[in-house]
Amino acid sequence: MSAENATSNAPSKRGSSALQMGPRKKASSSDPLVSHRRHFGQTVFALCNYPSLLTNGVLRLEQLEDTPLEDFSTEERREHHGSEEEILHVGELIDKGATGARGDDTKTLKSAILDWIAPRGEAIQPPLHRNSKIDRGFNHELTGSLLCPVGLDWNNPGTKENLRSGKMLVCGDQWPIFLYNNYTYDPEDPWCGLLRSRLLIYAYKHVFTSPSSVDREPKATRSGNARLHGMNSVTIASMAYIATQVRFALSSSSVFSRTDTTTDSETFYHSLLDLLEDPEECKEVDELLTWWNHQVFPTSSAAKRPISANSALSKIRQ
Repeated sequence: MSAENATSNAPSKRGSSALQMGPRKKASSSDPLVSHRRHFGQTVFALCNYPSLLTNGVLRLEQLEDTPLEDFSTEERREHHGSEEEILHVGELIDKGATGARGDDTKTLKSAILDWIAPRGEAIQPPLHRNSKIDRGFNHELTGSLLCPVGLDWNNPGTKENLRSGKMLVCGDQWPIFLYNNYTYDPEDPWCGLLRSRLLIYAYKHVFTSPSSVDREPKATRSGNARLHGMNSVTIASMAYIATQVRFALSSSSVFSRTDTTTDSETFYHSLLDLLEDPEECKEVDELLTWWNHQVFPTSSAAKRPISANSALSKIRQ
C-alpha cells in the first residue's frame, strides 16, 4: 500500500544526471489512473486480492499463448509479464483505488439511504441518525424488516427477537428481502423480482450517474462515474457491488470489513456473483440486465427491448 507514496533516494551531486529519476510523485486526484482503479472495484471486481488476481491472469495468458514464452526476446518477455515486484505494485494500486471508492460510497450512502427508505410523506419513527449506525440493522423496525432474510417472517416476535439478540445468525448467502421488487419473495419462484427493488436502483444511480439522478434525469454539473468512464450499460459485478453497499448501509456495523463475520459482506457479494455468472442462469440474467439498463441507461443501446412473443422476429430467432 505504501509503494505509491514511496520516494526514491535523493541523488548525490557526484552521481546526478538529467536522466536520473526524481522522487516519485504522489498520484493526484486528477490522475486518470486513480479514477480507473476506483471504477474497476465498483464494476469489475470489488472484493478480492488484486495482486493475486493479476499474477494469476498473467499465468493464464502464458498458458493460452500459442508461442512459447521462451521464444520471445528478452525485451518482449519483460513486456509480456513484467517483474513480480511490478505486478504486486500494480495490484496494490488497484486495491488502494478500489478501497478508496468503496469507502467514499459507504460514506455517502449511509445518509442518503434514509431518504429512500422513509415512508412517503412521513418521517422515520423512531428517528434514525445520519451519522451513526448503532440504531440500524435489526435494532430498528424499518431497517430490520428490510434486512430480514427471505423465508423468515419479521412480524413473528420470536424471529425478530432472535435476530436482534444475535441468537439467530445471518450468513451472507441468506439474502435480505430488500433485494426483491416490492420487498416480496415468492418461494415457488425465487427469481421473481430478485434484484429489482427500487432501493437498488436509487443506490446505483446515486453512485454511478449522480445523486441528483436518483428520481429524475441527471442535472449535476459534474459528470457521474458512468459518463467519466464511458459506461453505458450495467455490469453484473456493479449490481452485486451496489447490493452489498445497500446491505451494509442498512446494517448497524460502522466499519466495512471483508472479514467482518457479523455482516459477512464478502460472502454476500460472492454469492450474488456466483448466481449471476452461472451459465445455467443466463436467460434470467439477460432479462435482468435488460431491465436494469432500462432503469439506469434508458437511451443506451444496451437497454434493448425483449422481442415480442409470437412476432415474426421471435419465430425467425427461434
